[in-house]
Amino acid sequence: MYGKTIRLRRIFPNERRRLFSVPLDHSVSMGPIDGLEDAPMLVRELQDSGVDMVIVTKGAVGPLVPVLAPTTLLGIHISASTSLAPNSNLKVLVGTADEAVALGADLLSIQVNFGIAEEGEMLRSLGIAADQCRTIGLPLMCMTYVKKPNGGTPEEIRHACRAAADTGADIVKTGYPGSLEEYRRLVRTTPVPLLLGGGARLDEDSEFLRLVHETVSAGAAGICIGRNLFQRKPVSAIARPIAQILHGAA
Repeated sequence: MYGKTIRLRRIFPNERRRLFSVPLDHSVSMGPIDGLEDAPMLVRELQDSGVDMVIVTKGAVGPLVPVLAPTTLLGIHISASTSLAPNSNLKVLVGTADEAVALGADLLSIQVNFGIAEEGEMLRSLGIAADQCRTIGLPLMCMTYVKKPNGGTPEEIRHACRAAADTGADIVKTGYPGSLEEYRRLVRTTPVPLLLGGGARLDEDSEFLRLVHETVSAGAAGICIGRNLFQRKPVSAIARPIAQILHGAA
């Protein structure tokens, strides 16, 4: 089956162009936080600024249909929990790969939180999603986190990313492991494309841009950053220079 290969080629068309993706799934886990009050307006601004892909939950697709550009890639995130729950780190599946394709998805997204008692349940969900995606030719991304007080050591992050890839993820998203040397090592030990996740907010735009530039130089296949991007005003002021870095112009 060639579907997954074709879709991955659209996501990563060449080595010079890195993926600029923005997750907008926070409204389920955190509510209508700052920046997500008007998702269609935000998506318009992101597209105008050079973003390649937006990642949303299945119920959020409808309002975006009128504004999604034909060239914008769509990811559907099917893991969910809310901050109202006693254990918000336990993510459960709330969708399928078939549903995602019916919605027009180019990518399925799932989250696994490593290091908690329920880790095994989420790994099972990852395996289920991987089987579904393999059957229909849909790429699968795993948002990979180590949920420990220190955010996970570099070794733990490497373990989590390798586990995600070896359980079936075609793309892995995770945060910065603390140093450029450790990020290079993380890229080497993760056998699928690695996307830089957000993490703690960087107050200065210059810090944010430097981090993106350095991780791309270290082998990142792109970024998948939400709040650190869309909670800056105006979004275009930071998104446009990021697009230049990721698309080979900077």
